[in-house]
Amino acid sequence: MQQHATIAELVGKLDLDTKAGLLAGQDIWTLPAVPEIGLRSVVMSDGPVGVRGVRWTPEDPSVVLPSPTALAATWDPELARRAGRLLAQEARRKGVHVLLAPTVNLHRTPLGGRHFECYSEDPLLTGLIGAGYVRGVQEGGVATTVKHFVANDSETERYTVDVRAEERTLRELYLRPFEIIVREARPWGVMAAYNGVNGSTMTEHARLQNEVLRAEWGFDGVIVSDWTAARDTVRAALGGMDLAMPGPHTVYGPALAQAVREGAVPEQVVDTMVARVLLLAARVGALDGVPSGFTAPEELDGNEVAREVAARSAVLVRNDNALLPLRAEDLRTVAVIGAAADEARILGGGSATVFPGEVVSPLAGLRAALPGAEVRYCVGADPRTTLPPARDGFELTLVARDGAGAELASYAVPEAGLTWIGEVPEAVDAERVRAVEFTGTFTPEVGGSHEFGFRGLGEAVLTVNGRVLFDGVSLPEGDDPFTAAMDLSERRFRTDLVAGETVRVSLLLHPLTLAEGGAGPFVFVVTALGHAAPGPGPDAQIEQAVAVARESDVAVVVVSTTEEVESEGFDRTDLALPGRQDELVRRVAAANPRTVVVVNAGSPVEMPWLEQTGAVLLSWFPGQAAGTALAEVLLGAREPGGRLPTTWPARLADAPVVRVKPEQGVLHYEEGVFIGYRAWQRAGTAPAHWFGHGLGYTEWTYESARFDPASRTLEVELRNSGPRAGREVVQVYCAPGEPDPNRPARWLVGFAQVHAEPGESVLARVTVPGDATRVWDSGVGGWRQDTGPHLLEVGRSAGDLRLSVGTVNGL
Repeated sequence: MQQHATIAELVGKLDLDTKAGLLAGQDIWTLPAVPEIGLRSVVMSDGPVGVRGVRWTPEDPSVVLPSPTALAATWDPELARRAGRLLAQEARRKGVHVLLAPTVNLHRTPLGGRHFECYSEDPLLTGLIGAGYVRGVQEGGVATTVKHFVANDSETERYTVDVRAEERTLRELYLRPFEIIVREARPWGVMAAYNGVNGSTMTEHARLQNEVLRAEWGFDGVIVSDWTAARDTVRAALGGMDLAMPGPHTVYGPALAQAVREGAVPEQVVDTMVARVLLLAARVGALDGVPSGFTAPEELDGNEVAREVAARSAVLVRNDNALLPLRAEDLRTVAVIGAAADEARILGGGSATVFPGEVVSPLAGLRAALPGAEVRYCVGADPRTTLPPARDGFELTLVARDGAGAELASYAVPEAGLTWIGEVPEAVDAERVRAVEFTGTFTPEVGGSHEFGFRGLGEAVLTVNGRVLFDGVSLPEGDDPFTAAMDLSERRFRTDLVAGETVRVSLLLHPLTLAEGGAGPFVFVVTALGHAAPGPGPDAQIEQAVAVARESDVAVVVVSTTEEVESEGFDRTDLALPGRQDELVRRVAAANPRTVVVVNAGSPVEMPWLEQTGAVLLSWFPGQAAGTALAEVLLGAREPGGRLPTTWPARLADAPVVRVKPEQGVLHYEEGVFIGYRAWQRAGTAPAHWFGHGLGYTEWTYESARFDPASRTLEVELRNSGPRAGREVVQVYCAPGEPDPNRPARWLVGFAQVHAEPGESVLARVTVPGDATRVWDSGVGGWRQDTGPHLLEVGRSAGDLRLSVGTVNGL
């Protein structure tokens, strides 16, 4: 109470213009300081797999954890809490007070382009993993910003789409993870989404923000807009949004002060908004005289946490004849195949991007773990449709130029890729820069026809060895500014070069985003100079991989999606692996039945070759310790302990919910509460793998289950009936005693982890929440407890239920 009284006193010392300016933000990532009341600048940064800081540059590396889908695949809220504590540690190291994470939107359809950044299709699993993450970060004295509130479940037209969903659908599915996290973890921030819900954009949605989030659930933190999402001063202020980012040119600031003076917004509303911002500052230790109560926890080893999450999240979905784990002593030759084996896809694209200090690739991890074997590598099939950034053999400088072409700043770069989102390097004058240029030399090792290409929007000139390969304009497609700036479409050209002869190379780009006013208040420049040397064609690459696999004791094929498939800014169009990777797997598996396929993807892909392989392991986007963790799992040092956080279709055509494209600006959630496994059960179609599925390296026998209504505790006795020690995730689902077409056949109500040695019996205890059988009744506008009979079903997945316990009159 004293803290709030002090904050109220501080608010009273501020004039209207200062208060309105504080709510507008200072720049891309920070809030302004107000020294006269002891307020220091509050710094925000993107997450959720690392803490990038305020500059988009590999020169300021971060620990990179596996993707949120991987974290959810551990089914371990305490591990999520540990990951959160590590990220708080990283944030403090970088001077960051607020982490813009976690993302708790749902996997409504398998086509969501940003699903790798979300946790699950299930609201309970999402909420509990998210709550663990939030606890961990905030225990480290750093705020979280739970996002994107709400129904931001796809990327198509995300700035303008109006999601139409019934109240029951919102309450039972999309609002539920936010509710769990608010009630259990007390987050200090929430981010309002770009999209609208039922006619109101979320940054102005008074009912959902003021009435539900704050009044009903008790949220006392800050609501910040997604970047550039705030559109109207009065509606946003009255709708509950506290901060409009990025600053300082937003709908708040002078516009908000003017709205108060004109009587459109009561000053008390502004005072309340400012008080919430000061409370945030106090909580993160940025407000003098108001203690945060933070005590630094023990330091964590970032690489070890990344390694643990990567191993614990690996989901084994096929293991024919117990091919895995491999025995190192039996391996003389190992074929490692796939572009992603040498250059792992460790995270998804978009604002979640962070830069690791080091990455262990699958190839490097296996070579380190198998010193006594010959590990032979082949590309096999490259999934990329764009050229890799120019690197080997190049000596390049990035030059920033003004409108007259004069150099403003320059610095050497290891490769020809540039992404400025939020900030430019310190040496660059953001107001004067109009063009960027990669310039330098290239000394080819191989002569012949070399391929060059560029990505970027604006006027471009590409010159190699004195020859102009392109001089023209590259224009965007569509009207989404983020998608346009991240557009990966590429112009390609060929030119003949002589081995060993150094040539000059230049890519000069006048980006569209710098055409007027320089970088302005929000920098957004993405470009790359690509290169590919002469080499074997696609057919020859596959033939080489097949030959090497045939001669090896085991073949490990790493297949992956790319940034053209899974990224912020756009949705997927299909679930097929890009390029000729499916053909590669079929050919390698036919040549060597001991073929292990590692799927390096953040969310589901089709696996038409599944039954032809020896084993299939899902590694998600595995973070910086990818190769080390993979080697430990494949060789049995760690068990693949992951369970699917989302249902995995065999074919996109089978999926019951797929639509992501709005019609005339509206996206109807006509499926209601039936998404994910709930929709598959209703459709009566079996997926490739059910929600919750995962094999591990041992077997489990479920022996008995009993429910104590007084304590609401379900006790499940199970036995490790396999040959190895192992971990099991015991999953509990609730089902109506009588089928009800308006309700799912079953829904997750709890889970627990157990560990046992071979032959050992253990007891899993799951507390079933009191709201497990509640239903939103739109007729009365509130929750209704269904007191009819229900079953508690226990098993290894939504499609593998081993025991059931009947109850009477609800739970």
